Amino acid sequence: MSTLIIPDWPAPARVRSCSTTRHGGFSEGAYHSLNLGAHVGDDLATVEKNRRQLCSLAGLPAMPHWLNQVHGTQLVTLPGNANSVPDADAVTTTQTGQVCAVMTADCLPVIFCSADGLQVAAAHAGWRGLCNGVLENTLAGFRVPASEILAWMGPAIGPQAFEVGPEVRAAFLAQDSAATQAFTATADGKYLADLWSLARMRLHRAGVKQIFGGGLCTYSGSDDFFSYRRERVTGRLATLVWLL
Repeated sequence: MSTLIIPDWPAPARVRSCSTTRHGGFSEGAYHSLNLGAHVGDDLATVEKNRRQLCSLAGLPAMPHWLNQVHGTQLVTLPGNANSVPDADAVTTTQTGQVCAVMTADCLPVIFCSADGLQVAAAHAGWRGLCNGVLENTLAGFRVPASEILAWMGPAIGPQAFEVGPEVRAAFLAQDSAATQAFTATADGKYLADLWSLARMRLHRAGVKQIFGGGLCTYSGSDDFFSYRRERVTGRLATLVWLL
């Protein structure tokens, strides 16, 4: 796999986006090689070098505005305070030169753009954020209705690997009984959860008609992706979207 994954979605020409793999950077050991997370125990100077490398590899107009992700639903709008790292799990902008980014290592990254090419956003959707409405909050931050928004789902832990307890299934079913189709019972009373399916259902229910991506599993793709559940001590991938 190449260093960057370029989303296959019919976004307007001025929308640019990508997801990283673990290839193309300078980190060593458990963080080999393009770790973009500064909070995971990697050498901070190397992380900064990796982030500069990302700007070059992806042709970014500026350094991404990184978030302090807390598995919540908060959406922030760029440009914000350049000297602060907000506690948030989603980010949006209508301005060129502002790079929306989320970091993941099993959680689901979702990027968005309006069909008119005037706004983009990125969201970090672990099961808690997904269940509590981070995608819906992100959609609410757009200037157009959900029916005029495109979404693309990036690499995440796949449905054959993401085992959860019955309380996770119950939390989703309490909001939508149709979510039962995204859970498969295991022999020990737990469930395998399909994050992509859960996200699709929530996006559809919110009014999004154009949903793309899904299928790249971070847990099983050890050569290409970081996975917290697989390794615990590991790096972070990034999924980014911006306007030209």
